[in-house]
Amino acid sequence: MTEKTFMRSEIEEIPQAIERLLSGSHDSFAAAGAALREKDPLLVATVARGSSDHASAFLKYAIELTAGLPVASIGPSVMSIYGKELKLGRAATIAISQSGKSPDIVAMAKAAHESGALTVAITNTAGSPLTVASDFTIDLLSGPEKSVAATKTFVASVVAGLGVLGHWMNDKALLDSLAALPEVFGRAISCDWTPFAEALDGHQSLYVLGRGPALAIASEAALKFKETCGIHAEAYSSAEVMHGPVRIVEQGYAILGLAARDAAEKSTAEMAHKLAGQGALAYVTSDIPGAAKHLPFAPTGHPITDALSLVVSFYGFVEALSRRRGFNPDVPPNLKKVTETI
Repeated sequence: MTEKTFMRSEIEEIPQAIERLLSGSHDSFAAAGAALREKDPLLVATVARGSSDHASAFLKYAIELTAGLPVASIGPSVMSIYGKELKLGRAATIAISQSGKSPDIVAMAKAAHESGALTVAITNTAGSPLTVASDFTIDLLSGPEKSVAATKTFVASVVAGLGVLGHWMNDKALLDSLAALPEVFGRAISCDWTPFAEALDGHQSLYVLGRGPALAIASEAALKFKETCGIHAEAYSSAEVMHGPVRIVEQGYAILGLAARDAAEKSTAEMAHKLAGQGALAYVTSDIPGAAKHLPFAPTGHPITDALSLVVSFYGFVEALSRRRGFNPDVPPNLKKVTETI
């Protein structure tokens, strides 16, 4: 392909989209954060699917590490298929959906609201059914996303959740880190992962490793490998990959280690180095020395947001990898942009 793909254009829009979100939804962050302080929930439940569920997984770690509250992902089918109402009166619920109209997400958010939960919707579609079913709405303000593979809305969903969290906890360091993200993401887009793309020639399977917030990014990366490149990728915690999955890591098996600058960096880098020492073709986003090859990254200076810059670099890489393999990432076979699951 000679023309720029929608996916590439939208990746390049990420810094501007996040700047727009931080400016335009600041009051919504503050209002939802204040309501959460008043509610003082005992737990937080998330409701989402696909890339939005990976954003929820990132927020799970962020909330647990920052607020000290347990976070559980609720399967939307509990309500939409099984018709079971959950006791969420002392909980807060975060529902994430770009379209805001997937029936099962809306049904679960509505049920949570009716049970007494404080409900926050994160969506790119103002006035959607999800916003009607929720107490508070964070509008991503990302503009149209024409690529089937979500990129800017994934990043915006995480930033939106972190914006609410920062105001909820009055966490100035986190809020300052968010304010700096547009500039960091610009640098992240420029990170060159071409050597890894070249190394993957002939490979149809790999593991993506992460831990903490970076595990959520690993899950998102594994989905995008499948969605845009037809590569079978699986995400694992760097603490769990040795508990069985390592069995298929033979000579030349590909490994991508997504290490952020947080307390888990050492364990993820060391696992990538260990597997490289056993013959794996391993690359890792860390400067900790070892057998795995280094991939460049754009640090944010904050342990919660650092993993998020990795996905921006990854998106640029995987879009180029898709084209390198002769695909158009905008039109993956058998997929469509909005999936309205019941």
